[in-house]
Amino acid sequence: MKVFNLPDLGEGLPDAEIVEWLVEEGDAVELDQPLVSMETAKAVVEVPSPFAGKVAKLHGRDGDVIQTGAPLAEFQVDGEDHDADDGGAASASGSDAEQVEEPSGASEGIGSDDIEDDEVDLSAYAKEGSSDASDEPTSGSTEDPKATAAAGSRNGETEENGEDGQDQDREDTGTVVGNVRSSNEVLSERASLVGGVKMTPAVRALARKLKVEVGSISPTGLDGVVTAGDVRKAAENPSSQKAPSSGQQSQSAAGATAKPSRSEPMPPSGDWEQVKGTRRTMARVMSQSHQSVVPTTLMDDADIHAWQAGEDITARLLRALWSGAQAEPGLNAWFDGDNSMRMIHKNMHVGMAVDTPDGLFVAALRNVNTADRSQLRKEINRLRENASNRSIPPEDLKDYTIVLSNFGKFAGRYATPIITPPCVAIVAAGALRHEVVPVLGGIEVHRMIPLSLTFDHRACTGGEAARFLKAMLDDLSSAE
Repeated sequence: MKVFNLPDLGEGLPDAEIVEWLVEEGDAVELDQPLVSMETAKAVVEVPSPFAGKVAKLHGRDGDVIQTGAPLAEFQVDGEDHDADDGGAASASGSDAEQVEEPSGASEGIGSDDIEDDEVDLSAYAKEGSSDASDEPTSGSTEDPKATAAAGSRNGETEENGEDGQDQDREDTGTVVGNVRSSNEVLSERASLVGGVKMTPAVRALARKLKVEVGSISPTGLDGVVTAGDVRKAAENPSSQKAPSSGQQSQSAAGATAKPSRSEPMPPSGDWEQVKGTRRTMARVMSQSHQSVVPTTLMDDADIHAWQAGEDITARLLRALWSGAQAEPGLNAWFDGDNSMRMIHKNMHVGMAVDTPDGLFVAALRNVNTADRSQLRKEINRLRENASNRSIPPEDLKDYTIVLSNFGKFAGRYATPIITPPCVAIVAAGALRHEVVPVLGGIEVHRMIPLSLTFDHRACTGGEAARFLKAMLDDLSSAE
C-alpha cells in the first residue's frame, strides 16, 4: 500500500482545501492522472496521481482542509495485492500479541471492565491519605477510620464545652472540616426597600428567578415586608399582582426600551459557517501580519488638478510608486525579521489588491518600472479578469515587492492598510474628492487623492517613509 501525502504546491503554505475529487475509491488510475482539485493561496490547482494502480482510500471530502505533508490518498499499485494481504494479517497478529502480553497490573487498575464496582478495595486509598502506616485498618476491619476520627472529635468537643451532651445528638453533616459552632438561635435577614416594597435579599433573588416584577407584589408579611410566599403566589397567579404606580410603569417602560433583560438574552439571528477558501487564506495572512509586523501609517493628499481628462488613475498610481522607490528604495523591499535581513529590490512588482465576492486577491503586476501606461492597463485588466474567473496562475499570487490598494473606488478617504510579509510597505488610495485650496491669495477648487502609506517600522524609518510619500505626491501632481 502506497500513501500519498499532500506536497507543498509551490507556495509555502501550511495546508490546502479540497475543492473536488476527480476519482473515487476503487478507481484505476494512471501515473500523472489528475487526482484532486485543491485550492491554495486563492488559486485552484489539479494534483496529479504519483502512482499507477487502484485508489484504496481517499483522505478527506470536498471542502476539507488537508495539512501539507498529511495523507491525501492511498494506492494499491500493481503487484501489491498479495503483499498487502500478508501485511494486514501480520499487523492483526501483532496487535493480538500485544494485547495478550499486556502486564497483569494494567488489567487490575481502577476502572477496568473486568472488575465490578463492589470488588474494588478502597484500603489503598486510605493508605495513601494516612501519614502513619500504623493507623491503617487491617484488611479484615470493617470500621471506617474517618468515621471513627469524626466520632472522637465530636465526643471530645462535647466534653470540652461542658454542655451535658446537648450537642451530642446533633448530626455531623460532614460538609465542613474542623470545629463548627452550632446554636439554636434564629437569625433574620434585614429587609430593604426595593421597587417601593420591602423585601429581604433572599426574597429579591427568588423574585428575579421567577421573573416577578417586585413592584407588583402585594406584601403580607410583618410591617409590609414581601415574603417568599407572596412571590410564589404572584408567579403562579399573574392576575393577582397589583398594578404598579404610574412612575413605576414609566420607569419599567423606559428600562424595557433601553436594553433587553439580561435573564432573556436575544437569540442569534444568523448561522455559523466555516470560513474556507480565499477568506481562510486571508485570515491566516492577516494574523501573520499582526503577529510579526510593526506598522506605522502616514497620510496625505495628492493634488491632481493638473491632470488631463480621462487620465488612468491606477496607471498613474503605479508610476508614482516607482517614483517613491527611486527616492527611497528601502520601501520596495522584503524584510526577514527572524534573521534581521533586508532585501532591496531593483525591479518593482506591485501586488494589486482585487476585491471579489469570494474575498481579497493580491495579484502581482511584474516589472512596473519598465512598463508604459498601455502595457500596465492591459496587464491590470488581465489580472482582474483572472481574479473574477478564479483562474489566476499560482505564480501571479506571490513575489510582489510592494502592495497597492485602490479602495477609493468604493468609499473612504484614509485607511490603515495591512502589510503582507515579507513586504515592508503598502499604499492605499482613497476616494477622489474636490477641495477648496488657497492659490496666490485666492481660492480654487482642486481634485485630490487621499493616500495612506503603511510601513514596517522595523525595516524603515519615519524619514524614509515620509520622503517616499513626498515623491509620490510630487509625481501625482504633475500634468503628465
